[in-house]
Parts: sequence; C-alpha cells; structure tokens
Amino acid sequence: MRHWTRLGEAPIPGSSKRLELHRGKDDFVIHIVPGAELMNTRRHGSEDALGRLPCERLADRRTARMLIGGLGMGFTLAAALKALGPAAEVTVAELIPEVVEWNRGPLGDCAGRPLDDPRTRVHVGDVAELLRQGSARYDVIALDVDNGPEGLTLDDNDWIYSTAGLAATREALKPGGVVAWWSAGPDPAFARLLARNGFQAEEKRVHAHGNKGARHTIWLAGG
Repeated sequence: MRHWTRLGEAPIPGSSKRLELHRGKDDFVIHIVPGAELMNTRRHGSEDALGRLPCERLADRRTARMLIGGLGMGFTLAAALKALGPAAEVTVAELIPEVVEWNRGPLGDCAGRPLDDPRTRVHVGDVAELLRQGSARYDVIALDVDNGPEGLTLDDNDWIYSTAGLAATREALKPGGVVAWWSAGPDPAFARLLARNGFQAEEKRVHAHGNKGARHTIWLAGG
C-alpha cells in the first residue's frame, strides 16, 4: 500500500470543493475533494504536448506571445518555454493561488521550475479575464481549464468552451496564431461546436504517459 503525505489544500473559488496536494515516495498528486485524482507528476505526456504542439506550428517562435489557461503542475508551461525563443513571453493564468505557491515550492523541481524563467508571467485569476481583453494579443493560446469541455470543478469554466468563449478566444489571437484546447477525453459535441464557429481544428489523441495507457484529446486550430 502506497503512503501519501498531504502537503496542502486549497479551496476552489465559487465551489464547495477543494484541491489537495499529496506527495508519495517519488511523485506528487493533486486530488479534487470530493472526487478523485486530478493530475499526477508521473503522467503528463498530454500536458507536455499541449505546450509544445501549438508552438511548433508558429512561423516565428522567437518573440511569440503565449497565453496558457491553467498552471496545473507546470508541465505545459515548461514545454512551451522549451519550444519558444529567448525573447518570447508566456503568461500563465491560474485561478487558485495555492497552486501557484505549490509550483514555486515542492512541485517546482518536477517540471524544472518554469515559473522562475524570466519569460514567464503569472496571472492569478480566471483566464477568461484575459481572453475578454481581446485585441489580438497572443500568437498562441493553450487552454487546459477544468477537465475540458465536460467540466469537473466549476460550472463557470463552461464559458471557455461556449460560443461566446470561442469568439473571445479568436479575438484574442493574432492573425496566423494557433489555439489549442485540452480535454481528458474525446468530445464530439465540442468538435462540432468548433467547426460551427469557424475553427478548422485537428483532433489529436495523446498518451498521458509514454506510449500506453490512457489517452487525452487536444484540438489544434489556426486563428
């Protein structure tokens, strides 16, 4: 039986649920309570892909401006920084302040401490606040909010995956930019919604760990 040590907990704003950070012998887990495991430092292949794949589609990565919705355990941010140039800037929006502190503290080494990178900017708050500012601000937008279109933690997160949210995302994207959405699984209804809103999205299935086991879904589309 594995032994877990609880390192911290964080209320989820606007919800009766909370997050808990646990450390095992050589890994960390974030649970949603009540509920189940939300993320694990052993399984982050699809988070890596969310950071890397949209950046690889840019014509010029040297000075790209990127927005990431959801810090998680820092793996998406780390992958994006690795894919982008030295003059790039990546803003990561995280709703829960404690998640940022966990990434500055015990979780940081797992992803290589991407919050310490001088190209990183942190917005503690809802990524929707930044999307609503519009004005073609970003070359890349990568959204890993809640559990994808089928929300797990907050009903308010559904806006990201609505017609209004898609319109705001398009408005925030520069011409020639790329947007990516992460989901725990396939969602044909969201794929159809993307098409109805003018996104010619490519759907990719990515393993959570290595080349086996569970696969997550990433949609990629140009602006």
